Amino acid sequence: MQSGSDLVLVSATNDGITTITINRPHRRNAVDPTTAKLLYEKILAFEHDPAQKVCILTGMGGTFCAGADLHEVAGKDARDATGKETEGGRSHFEAPPESGEQSIGPMGPSRLQIKKPIIGAVSGYAVAGGLELSLLCDIRVAEEDAVFGVFCRRWGVPLIDGGTVRLQAVVGLGRAMDMILTGRPVNATEALSMGLANRVVPKGKAVEEATAIAKQLLSFPQLCMNADRDSCYYSAYQASSFQDALRNEYEKGVKVLDLESIKGASQFSRGAGRHGNFKNGSRL
Repeated sequence: MQSGSDLVLVSATNDGITTITINRPHRRNAVDPTTAKLLYEKILAFEHDPAQKVCILTGMGGTFCAGADLHEVAGKDARDATGKETEGGRSHFEAPPESGEQSIGPMGPSRLQIKKPIIGAVSGYAVAGGLELSLLCDIRVAEEDAVFGVFCRRWGVPLIDGGTVRLQAVVGLGRAMDMILTGRPVNATEALSMGLANRVVPKGKAVEEATAIAKQLLSFPQLCMNADRDSCYYSAYQASSFQDALRNEYEKGVKVLDLESIKGASQFSRGAGRHGNFKNGSRL
């Protein structure tokens, strides 16, 4: 039996890339309550560490994540599975607070809106709650054998880790409904065509490609990149109208002008980055 300390592995580079790996290969990286808590804590630790800029989320042993550990769910009664009060105390998760404060979900960090980029390196299965965890990522790099799907459809386990919220925002309502209602498997090629996967790579290469993308993101001016990222998420999930989204975009973006944009424009004026060249720019 694994100790809690090795259920989630974390490594961090000096230049600012954190890799978080679910390490339960004997359960195809299915998440039990202890693993969920560790994932939540490790993701928040990345977010709060100013030295770390980009996170890679992946799974050990050729599988991203097979969802919630149904062996654990099978041992709960109906009240415990909802997160309500039980005779032995409280479940490891509760309903999201109306205040909007951060809270742990059944899969751990699935309710969070992280302030820095996360790249998913997906191999094998990313299904049920594992699909929901992959949707926490901004970019999903899928290996050619990857399979996405709402496999929990078969067992009456609902999507309560953001799946119905994030999936339709990523792939559109029609495609989301197809996946959610049928539970069918979606392979890497189809996932790429619908925007669920952003890159497809050979088997065993997802982390390598995710690391290459992370290094590219490190090379860009960080305030500007994250302001644009935040604006996209605000527009997708929080904006009350088109005008509200435009106003938020401007108010957040204009703060970057003095801090990064003028220096960047000066670099371009001196000859950097001409003809779409990304190699001769530098982080500001």
